Amino acid sequence: MSRIVFLDTETTGLSPDNGDRIVEIGCVEMVNRRLTGETLHHYLNPERASHEDALKVHGLTDEFLAGQPRFAEVADALLDFLAGAEIVIHNAAFDIGFLDAELKRLGRPGLASQAKVSCSLTMARELYPGKSNSLDALCKRLEVDNTARTLHGALLDAGLLAEVYLRMTRGQNSLVIEVADGTRRDDEPSLAVVDLAAFELAVVEPDADELSAHEAALADLDKASKGRTLWRAVAYSAASSATL
Repeated sequence: MSRIVFLDTETTGLSPDNGDRIVEIGCVEMVNRRLTGETLHHYLNPERASHEDALKVHGLTDEFLAGQPRFAEVADALLDFLAGAEIVIHNAAFDIGFLDAELKRLGRPGLASQAKVSCSLTMARELYPGKSNSLDALCKRLEVDNTARTLHGALLDAGLLAEVYLRMTRGQNSLVIEVADGTRRDDEPSLAVVDLAAFELAVVEPDADELSAHEAALADLDKASKGRTLWRAVAYSAASSATL
């Protein structure tokens, strides 16, 4: 079974080393490339004020966050949800830095040492070098509806990332989409097998001008290859076989 958890966080600022904290965590589960509907979502009391620029991004006021649980109160539930899964994060270094800082405060090992973490931003940069690969840009490029994203939200962004990931890791233009066990769903289109031998192909004979131009081209090839042109030998062999 392939289990992936898409994770996103919102924070009070940009630097856990300077004391910035997590204010929201969102996780979305996918098993065998299908969303299960299982999620984990928590707003958190960061025990400090958010920077003004961060507040513009996520819109979570200090007053609202003051009534939310602290990270220590949700850590076990988070680690249980992530256990055994590959964790996919957009710009993983940023979120892992904050999560590891929170876990360190609790005397626990960092997340990267407990699970496989993949960065979808790195993946996108390899697929689309030289282009903008923000989550919004990827949603637009891959036709993922993000009209509800007026502000950043951890659970919303984790869900969008799951859709983006599916499109980055499986061609969406294929007429037949195989599911994880190699079978095709009943509602998926299939291509009819056409026996081309049933068709009689029309043969158009060349006219005199075309034959003359062909002979001139062969003469040029003979001259350039010092008589090693294969066309006449192949054509002679094919004609001889047809008369046998």
